[in-house]
Amino acid sequence: MLVLVAPGQGAQTPGFLTPWLELPGAADRVAAWSDAIGLDLVHYGTQADADAIRDTAVAQPLLVAAGILSAAALGAMSEIAPGAVAGHSVGEITAAAFAGVLSDAAALQLVRTRGLAMADAAAITETGMSALLGGDPETSLAHLEKLGLTPANINGAGQIVAAGTLEQLAALSEDKPEGVRKVVPLKVAGAFHTRHMAPAVETLAKAAAGLAPADPEVPYVSNKDGRSVTSGTEVLERLVGQVANPVRWDLCMETFKELGVTALIEVCPGGTLTGLAKRALPGVKTLALKTPDDLDAARALIAEHAEA
Repeated sequence: MLVLVAPGQGAQTPGFLTPWLELPGAADRVAAWSDAIGLDLVHYGTQADADAIRDTAVAQPLLVAAGILSAAALGAMSEIAPGAVAGHSVGEITAAAFAGVLSDAAALQLVRTRGLAMADAAAITETGMSALLGGDPETSLAHLEKLGLTPANINGAGQIVAAGTLEQLAALSEDKPEGVRKVVPLKVAGAFHTRHMAPAVETLAKAAAGLAPADPEVPYVSNKDGRSVTSGTEVLERLVGQVANPVRWDLCMETFKELGVTALIEVCPGGTLTGLAKRALPGVKTLALKTPDDLDAARALIAEHAEA
């Protein structure tokens, strides 16, 4: 079984969209999305520097646009025929488009609202996120609680992402949990998936109220608890609540195991989730779409599973 996954914020790098815009019709499609949401995705995906695309209001729409564009380059979703879809954090909106819960246009409008609302929430207090590499999860979680930090992402494969104020994160860097090899600050501009994002939930809920979600056409695996959600309304409710609650990617990967996953393709800008899968899902073939040069290998993997 093949699963299609979409990365979250922090996966973006300067110029990563450039080669994708060389595909037939891609530049026009992204330009139309830019006009629709009032954000120049072409500029930010090709010319903007790392600081500019670190901005939450920019990074989130850019990632969803890149994910939808790269998946479309593989073919129609009926041709890819994933056994399940999922996304990490903002990648859940990309996955909702894959599953047919939201149209591409609706997904981009929703993520534009999400990015702006979360940026506003992040501006209230200086906050951030850092990844803990290695260590025992229970030991790390107890240590984070002692420092007043929230385990915003529990990613599995020995990785937990802590979120909180910059002072709390500085204390974490000086005082790592026992067994943790490294604390890595992430390229995000706030303590996402924590109480600091509560102001964004109300804004997103109002935006979601104007949407008409369809039920998923393929199993949609949710960050909230790793459960496969079959109601489009529930998917949308979870997307709203997700911004102020932890991402449980570890539970998503447990569900992949239960579903019998044998291959995982991560859409552009791929790499983060395939890296976690290589450690947590041994024996599962993984492929990250970084540039269009990866499309042929991805199509071959899709064809292999179609034959099976």
